[in-house]
Amino acid sequence: MNSKDLFERSKKVSPGGVHSPVRSFASVGGTPVFFQKAEGAKLFDVEGKEYIDYCQSFGPLLFGHRHPDIAGVVRETVETAWSFGACEPYSLELAEFITSKIPWVEKIRFVNSGTEAVMSALRVARASTGRNKILKFDGCYHGHLDALLVKAGSGLAGLSSSDSAGIGIEMIQNTLVLPLDDESSLEALFQKEGEQIAVVVIEPLPANYGLLIQRKEFLQKISMLAKNYGALVLFDEVISGFRVGFQGMAGELGIEPDLVCYGKILGGGFPVGAYAGKAKYMDLVAPSGPVYQAGTLSANPFGMRAGLASLKKAWNENPYKTLEEDCRYFTGELASLLDRYTGLKWQAICHGSLFWFKEFSETPVRNLTQIPKGHKENFARLFHTLLKEGIYLAPSGYEVGFLSTVHTKEILNETLNKAESGLKKEYSK
Repeated sequence: MNSKDLFERSKKVSPGGVHSPVRSFASVGGTPVFFQKAEGAKLFDVEGKEYIDYCQSFGPLLFGHRHPDIAGVVRETVETAWSFGACEPYSLELAEFITSKIPWVEKIRFVNSGTEAVMSALRVARASTGRNKILKFDGCYHGHLDALLVKAGSGLAGLSSSDSAGIGIEMIQNTLVLPLDDESSLEALFQKEGEQIAVVVIEPLPANYGLLIQRKEFLQKISMLAKNYGALVLFDEVISGFRVGFQGMAGELGIEPDLVCYGKILGGGFPVGAYAGKAKYMDLVAPSGPVYQAGTLSANPFGMRAGLASLKKAWNENPYKTLEEDCRYFTGELASLLDRYTGLKWQAICHGSLFWFKEFSETPVRNLTQIPKGHKENFARLFHTLLKEGIYLAPSGYEVGFLSTVHTKEILNETLNKAESGLKKEYSK
């Protein structure tokens, strides 16, 4: 059994052979690796090869794969219940824990994914304001719901066009799109459309198209204009929530959103999402109010219990400062190796335990237009160089990397040694 044969079989029964596009290696080329085991900071493929994992399931694994403190809860849950379809105490415990620690989360509803969370939060915002228009930003990803799977159009500021086939114009006609890091465009759009905008949705730390760290002043301007025009602010913290700090970017910035979406770390490695916020908005959700949303497997006991174990561990151990220090050390050392061997000057962008590598630029990269040309090709070569040495990054130059608490200094240095060996071989050809 090997990855190549499994991929050929998979393509016969699944679109592109995968169940999420980035897994296909389409962005970097080659055959995707099929993994069958994971533990700590390591992945093991179907042939038994070991990899040091810096994808970490795209972010949920703050404590690495199958951490003993969380695995024990999961094993206990296997013997307790798989799904109820009824009320249970586990979601209550998780909801009480979160609402006791994050002031702007007065009520929370658990769902099964970040996409579902954002979709539901938008419905709440429209119901609350009685308006239809949504403002999003080019370079932020909020799941694959029709209304937000859009990009900036080529005409007047704010117009949008579909980013996927199968989305009719009627589904996106109320979606406005602006570039990130552009106050003048933001002010102009609010002057034109502000009275019709129900909600402004943004990743306060955009991490789906590179790591596009935003200025606090820009995010404050969004919050101020939304408030002035009667629109709500929705922070999509599916990636950044509980990862850059327990209270996410909202806590770091000191900006309280009206609504917030969580996922990834929230489920401790299981599929969980949530939308949350001020009670006056959340009480619009059925059965309390007229906004309908439901889910057969929402608040499943595995996700609730693993999530609570993860969040309690994060709260009690507060690993965030150490994670950021380790991230800066690791990415700085790796960037130096890349400079030495690749013939290009690389830049490591790091925020908390998230990182992203790109070719060096004098000015910060805060929107899509500033990403250096040739980035995709440069990353693809680097990706395969590291992969051969047993280092697994997310298979796209536009996805970020993640550290976990089990990426010890020993493992980080092992990675650097492996990387240097691979870089010497690949770039000295």
